Amino acid sequence: MFFLKQSKKKKQMAKNQKKQNQNQQQQAFLSTDLDQNLQNLQNIYKNCMDVVFRPFKIGGKTKAALIYIDGLANIEEIDASVLIPLMEENNAKEDTDQFIDVNHILEQKLTVSKVKKVQTITECIEQISGGNPILLIDQQSEGFALGLANWEKRSIEEPVGESVVKGPREGFTESLGINLALLRRKIRSPQLKMKSMKIGKYTQTEVVISYIEGIAEQDLIQEVEARLNRIKLDGILETNYIEELIEDNPYSPFPQVLSTERPDVVAANLLEGRVAILQDGTPFVLIVPISFYTFLQSSEDYYNRSLISTAIRWLRYIFLLISLLLPSLYVALLTFHQEMLPTTLLITIAASREKIPFPALVEALLMEVVFEALREAGLRLPRQAGSAVSIVGALVIGQAAVQAGLVSAPLIMVVALTGIASFTIPRYTAGMALRMLRFPMIFLAGTLGLLGIVLGLIMIVTHMATLRSFGVPYLSPMAPIQRGEMKDVLLRAPLWKYNTRPHLTGTDNNIERQGPDQKPNPNHGDDETSKGKGGS
Repeated sequence: MFFLKQSKKKKQMAKNQKKQNQNQQQQAFLSTDLDQNLQNLQNIYKNCMDVVFRPFKIGGKTKAALIYIDGLANIEEIDASVLIPLMEENNAKEDTDQFIDVNHILEQKLTVSKVKKVQTITECIEQISGGNPILLIDQQSEGFALGLANWEKRSIEEPVGESVVKGPREGFTESLGINLALLRRKIRSPQLKMKSMKIGKYTQTEVVISYIEGIAEQDLIQEVEARLNRIKLDGILETNYIEELIEDNPYSPFPQVLSTERPDVVAANLLEGRVAILQDGTPFVLIVPISFYTFLQSSEDYYNRSLISTAIRWLRYIFLLISLLLPSLYVALLTFHQEMLPTTLLITIAASREKIPFPALVEALLMEVVFEALREAGLRLPRQAGSAVSIVGALVIGQAAVQAGLVSAPLIMVVALTGIASFTIPRYTAGMALRMLRFPMIFLAGTLGLLGIVLGLIMIVTHMATLRSFGVPYLSPMAPIQRGEMKDVLLRAPLWKYNTRPHLTGTDNNIERQGPDQKPNPNHGDDETSKGKGGS
């Protein structure tokens, strides 16, 4: 037993020593010996068949090497812009030189627009992993990262989950460079800042913090950076990894970070003083801080007339309550409060439930579970068959359940109306939270009646009042009340009324968002018009 423990201890020590040597090797500076640099990189990329080491001679005399990953680098550009120009024979004057002029190579030979100097093995690994080839030259203690990354990218399309009737139809893609360009097209001011960092021990995922300098509060920017720097994981594959690690209350069913695929939504929030978090490899962008009412606002609200948008927004609030409370109200009324129903309606419901073997509570829970299963199946199946399966499944199962006497027809209507109401919520994550809360509300209604529903609502509102999104109250500007910002909560005021930006943090930073007297007035310009007529 003693020898086994000693053997395990030695193996662990050897493993730690090997890991320490690898870390030291990666952190080492490049040397002037090309063979030594290549040997270090080959040891690091051992058993990596997709990493290409291409040795050659510059001008036929100076040793050099190109290192890149097959599939991530543009092979055609490497041949045309790097290898062919550098491997050409120098003229007679250059042949007499004993050492190669690096500046001459960068200025005259390389036809690559983006070149970055690297001095450590770690920097070389980062550039190679990002698809940029590394050029190493003998007798040079620094390498050159060539901006020739090229891999397959998805074209810009309209986001499926955030489609609009009126408004831009472009959405983010999995390429961080394209996403930054889409955002820069919306906001062309140099005040739009983008700070980059790497997260993930092995994935080294690039994450960008974007904000508008002079509008976003500096304390908010520092808080976002601090929370991101605290993340220590093996890898970040999607923005939900970041969202779960930076939100204020991780055990709440309500999302505290807004996730969107639309560049116009990100640009609008940046103009209000918020901060966006972009990640390479995903089209979803995180926005902080937010309030609960943000999830009930659609980008299309600001592309339609204010009266129409206000009516649609009120419709969303009504259907939000229907989505949360309608099944529980049905259960409470049939179980405890039959006297509240009109006599004719009560007789009709009683006749339909005459042969139902289950109480209203079990019946409602059963149908809600089946409906959620059908909805989930429709999402997971192929797009061509998903919608057909969900619709046909709902019709067939609902009709068969009623004919078999397992559920009543009124409940089928209640569940269908609840499902339709849940689709009116613009943000999918907020709809998921309400779908999850619907089940405990049904249980409370089946055990305590209307008292249980009131108790459940009090618990939900109390919980929401305690939430914060990067320090901003979740129910603001309703709780605490901020009268100046009510114009974009229950109403969608005309654009000329948005004179100031939302009050997000403790200080007001550049709150003026438009000039005075923006309200349309048919009398404006009459003086100039009359002067013009008189002058003519």
